[in-house]
Amino acid sequence: MSSEDAQFLQELLDQHDYELPKVGDIRKGIIVAINNQGVIIDLGLKRDGLVPPTDLSKLSDEDRAALKVNDEIPVFILNTEQPDSLIVSINMAMLNQDWIEAEALMESGEIIEGEVIGYNKGGAIIPYGRLRGFVPASHLSELTPGMSDRKRQQKLAKLRGEKLPVKIIEVDRRRRRLVFSQRDAQKEWEEKRKGELLDKLNEGDVLTGRVSGLRDFGIFVNLGGADGLVHISELAWHRIDHPREVVKVGDEIEVVVLKLDRQEQRISLSRKKVLANPWDSVEERYEVNQLVEGTITRILDYGAFAEIEPGIEGLLHVSQLSRTNVENVREVVKEGETHLLRVVSIDPRRQRIGLSLKAVTAQEQIEWMAEHMAQQEATAEVEEAVEEKVDEEALAAAAEAVADTAPTTEEE
Repeated sequence: MSSEDAQFLQELLDQHDYELPKVGDIRKGIIVAINNQGVIIDLGLKRDGLVPPTDLSKLSDEDRAALKVNDEIPVFILNTEQPDSLIVSINMAMLNQDWIEAEALMESGEIIEGEVIGYNKGGAIIPYGRLRGFVPASHLSELTPGMSDRKRQQKLAKLRGEKLPVKIIEVDRRRRRLVFSQRDAQKEWEEKRKGELLDKLNEGDVLTGRVSGLRDFGIFVNLGGADGLVHISELAWHRIDHPREVVKVGDEIEVVVLKLDRQEQRISLSRKKVLANPWDSVEERYEVNQLVEGTITRILDYGAFAEIEPGIEGLLHVSQLSRTNVENVREVVKEGETHLLRVVSIDPRRQRIGLSLKAVTAQEQIEWMAEHMAQQEATAEVEEAVEEKVDEEALAAAAEAVADTAPTTEEE
């Protein structure tokens, strides 16, 4: 190479180096070495970029392990004054990318899921990438106006670890502010999740859900995107007066999909269909002529129904009430009463059991009543003993409290 060519090449290099990136610019480069001094990046300039160890320490273990020689990565220009290299930052480049993505999400109005990692009196903390975002209390669906500070803190504490649908409503790089809103996202998110769930569900599917609400007519179960209704008649094989008898809010239960109405976005569920049907094994537990206890649940003109176990009711026909003619069923039995009865027929296929009161002999009735009286007396004795023990403990605690608060004198 002639001296003129070398001089021309040097001029080109100097001109290229003159157009160095400024502090704050983002440039892409190739990793050429990873050593104790840091990571060396080829930026296509006379001077390489150097990522110092202090910057690498700010990366996660996963991000550091992912750095490989010959990989192309973006870097943030920190310092151009060093004669041998440009000081650059991988961490700042990643943060910059997170800010860019956050701004794009705010512009689009897209909903994302974020995990609550902490909270303070003002709201919940949710990270986005390497940024620390914040959901003000006024934008959290769980918090309502007028809620006491104690209740608010309890609600916020329960949110830790939960994933919330949120929208980005403010991005301010200079002030390092990233603000989310759950309220703005909630309704749209629920409709989207419900639609997705309905699309993949089929009648007969067995799912696990969490009880989200109790009503007189049944319960609502959160299926992870939508709530389905379990009517009270589908909660258990036996008769119940209120759902609280078998479940409570927060319980995790298995349910089967009974019916789907995609147009109205309704899901009908059953709990009892995933439970063992007591009628399937009724012949293993009962036989004709067996004596059973039954509680009267319903009275009709033609007789009464008696529950002999949860989910198994038998018919006590009017003709089986007494050896004499019965004109009014209520003159013989009343709802809520428990009687000794005899099984006279079993039809598991039609889920029917015939019961009889008149087929129970007087001696059987006497023995049963004596046994019941003995049980009631034993129960009463236990309850009385428990009450006496509680009273004794209460008196002892009161005496101890008085002794603790009584004035004391010291002898000199």
